[in-house]
Amino acid sequence: MRRIRSGTNGKRRTGTARRVWWTAGVLAAGACIGVLLTGGGGSGPRPLSADEAQRLALARFRTYRISPSEITVHAASGDGTAVVRAVVDHRRHRGVGWYDVTGAGRPDGGLLAWDRSGLAVADGSPAAPADALRAAGRVKASAWTRRPFGAAPLDTALKLALSLGADRPDNAQLLAQAGPLRLRDERLDGRRYDVFSGPRPRPNASVAPAGPRGDRSPLSYWVGDKGDLRRVRVDLGRGQGISLDLGGGQVRGVAFPGAPWGER
Repeated sequence: MRRIRSGTNGKRRTGTARRVWWTAGVLAAGACIGVLLTGGGGSGPRPLSADEAQRLALARFRTYRISPSEITVHAASGDGTAVVRAVVDHRRHRGVGWYDVTGAGRPDGGLLAWDRSGLAVADGSPAAPADALRAAGRVKASAWTRRPFGAAPLDTALKLALSLGADRPDNAQLLAQAGPLRLRDERLDGRRYDVFSGPRPRPNASVAPAGPRGDRSPLSYWVGDKGDLRRVRVDLGRGQGISLDLGGGQVRGVAFPGAPWGER
């Protein structure tokens, strides 16, 4: 499909992407990834407690510790939705999985691999995420179509997926000072998670947000009582958004192939 292979999706939303990745840069430097959620608890959004900031600061480290692990990505734009079911190795900053695109002309799907420099696609029939590693290992390097990242929501989601792991905990004090908010709690698969917004995308994070959203970060995340990161969402505006669901379990016994990156 052209949106996957060329990275185009109609209008380029460079301003929104720049704002989202400014926030993601704050998270990578001293905070953890977060998502937007419009609801709140009974008392509405509030600053994080010391315990909440500590759990948030552990989230990327705990994701790194269980890597490689499964992740499911949904990227919605005005002309369709792309779904990626993959395995991400946060130590090598690579992901391999299956992609499926619907709602934008002819449906498309196949193998997808990406790292920090861009993505590659190849023919294949979707199955379980771990099966993508085996299938990709059987595809010759010449069969992969590669391109750099563009402005499409899927490209933003894939880059974000690689940033969800870090080899050490983030600084809880710096994180709390950057202005994340506790929005509410929510249950997923029978477990309770706190939902936090990310650091605010502006220099003065101490000023209270104006209106229903104000200057709240477009990113939000679901964090468990041990600091485990379960879900991340980003509101890109104008009907565009991405969500990432982390499987929470390490994928063992299957090696990452080198062919998508021209390696043997």
